[in-house]
Amino acid sequence: MKIASVVGNRPQFIKAAPVAHALERLCDHVLVHTGQHYDADLSQIFFEELGLRPADRRIESGSGTHAEQTARMLVGLEPVVEEELPDAVLVYGDTNSTLAGGLVAAKLHIPVGHVEAGLRSFDRRMPEELNRMLVDVLADLRFCPSETAVANLAAEGITAGVHHVGDVMVDVARTFAPVAARRSDAIERIGVEPGGYVILTAHRPANTLPETVPILVEVLEAIELPVVFPVHPRTRAALERAGLWARASAAAHLTAPLGYLDFTALLMSAAACLTDSGGVQKEAYLHSVPCVTMRDTSEWVETIAAGWNRLVDLDPAAVAAALAAADRPAEHPPLYGDGDAAARIAAVITTGR
Repeated sequence: MKIASVVGNRPQFIKAAPVAHALERLCDHVLVHTGQHYDADLSQIFFEELGLRPADRRIESGSGTHAEQTARMLVGLEPVVEEELPDAVLVYGDTNSTLAGGLVAAKLHIPVGHVEAGLRSFDRRMPEELNRMLVDVLADLRFCPSETAVANLAAEGITAGVHHVGDVMVDVARTFAPVAARRSDAIERIGVEPGGYVILTAHRPANTLPETVPILVEVLEAIELPVVFPVHPRTRAALERAGLWARASAAAHLTAPLGYLDFTALLMSAAACLTDSGGVQKEAYLHSVPCVTMRDTSEWVETIAAGWNRLVDLDPAAVAAALAAADRPAEHPPLYGDGDAAARIAAVITTGR
């Protein structure tokens, strides 16, 4: 049996790592990189740190509009999938790589498995929401991280091929958190005190527009604690275009994008996390770090219900108040499984159970 995994960006490299390790013990596993994240800081470092072997096949989709990028992926992936002829194609999450991999496989009549199926923010303004909805419809195997995800699919009339396996990020966190704590010197290198800073990520287009990036800098200036801010290339370009890089540098510890181990070490020791990312919300929860999310919707609704995550607009006063009120609730339920999601996924794919 041959299984192909299609990945293209930082979160997908991380999610694919435990699944790849589980599959490689049971079958032939082919890793296909779409090139969605092509910067070494957002790509190669994750392969190295997570023990993910180099991609077997790679296309160069590059950047561009959603239509341009997805179109290049479709054109590039089709001959690769035709040549490899896998028994199934696995796609991860909710990016353009997810959609392209799912579409190519489905049109070639190859079964599609969707890792992280059933998530919904119910906000169709987000391209990620459209991607995951479309892939959930065309998928044959839907691997859900939570009961909420299963219920979301059922509400849309999707009940066949649905498997509640837990979240592969729990697998990653349990394996690599001790490694990050042992190996990373990011806290010392940046010069912050454990428990005495906020870690921030911000990269969504809505928060990096000409009219919103100045507000993002005002957010930095409004936070009382020191801020560690690994800056995504898109965000850096927006700050530089607006002439705000120096002002942002004065308000926060700006760094280049971080590898998984450095980021995890910083996240685990932070007083709180401020983000606009879907995945980072959940990573904060897995490491018991209070989170404030600069969005008005979230796909990780369980973290909000549990009191570990709260939503705010991109508003300096609202962000500062939410961070000041952020605490660690007494309860921290295992919302996303026990750390064996990858083994369950591999078992379903290879045995049908």
